[in-house]
Amino acid sequence: MNIRIKFQKYGVMKFIGHLDMMRYFQKAIRRAEIDIAYSGGYSPHQIMSFAAPLGVGVTSDGEYFDIEVNSAKSSRESIDALNRVMVEGVSILEYRRLPDTAKPSMSLVAAADYLVYVKPRYEPDFPSLQELSGQVSRYYEMQPEILITKQTKKSQLEMNLKNLIYEMKGLTLKDFTLKDGPLPEYGLFLKVSTGSSDNVKPELVLEDFCRFCGIEYNPLKYQVHRLEVYAKSEEIPVKGEQERSDYQKQLKQLKKSFAAQGKSFPKFLPLGHLGEDIS
Repeated sequence: MNIRIKFQKYGVMKFIGHLDMMRYFQKAIRRAEIDIAYSGGYSPHQIMSFAAPLGVGVTSDGEYFDIEVNSAKSSRESIDALNRVMVEGVSILEYRRLPDTAKPSMSLVAAADYLVYVKPRYEPDFPSLQELSGQVSRYYEMQPEILITKQTKKSQLEMNLKNLIYEMKGLTLKDFTLKDGPLPEYGLFLKVSTGSSDNVKPELVLEDFCRFCGIEYNPLKYQVHRLEVYAKSEEIPVKGEQERSDYQKQLKQLKKSFAAQGKSFPKFLPLGHLGEDIS
């Protein structure tokens, strides 16, 4: 049985890197007595894969990883069991069963939402939300291209950020409640391309935006918070001819329900959308 787990990462745990988080969850799953499946061979390991590694120092409300289990209790029981063994800074939000032919989450990741805001002990870059929104409009909406040079391991790569930023805006933060509050009055919202092919870190966008605005970029000044991770809504997240056909039928019905409510069908859907709670 395939399971997709969603969790939060906050507090001092934001300084724990991806590999150490993998080791942490391997131990936590054993302590929670989750009946996880192991690979075969001389060196068996837990069958586990993470969707999109989170950068050190970044907090999140939308992290995902997949596991394979031999048996499962209800979603509520499993969430409670895991949260009982979690350390401060990690909370389990979802425990959902996936179809047997589901593709791994890491192969589906296409976009992610982020909040970026100035930490409380620093002075804000802009005197008001209106001023921030105006600069964002000039940077993102009015420029036909946003060309930058990205340093890779082997060379430098010129890329157009305009095609990889799906949404960028200034917004009030009064409606957001994060574990690491308090929050300032306003901040920056980003939806950017994420995944193995076209991956854009929010810090890259922020650095170029600061340069455009004539602001000195200090990475320690800003907190980056991931809100959600998405797959493309038109991406078929299952393998197998019959399974793909069944999913297309479900997708068609979902589009009809959005149309009936007068809503446009989203380009992206959260990674947890494919799964279902275990009763």
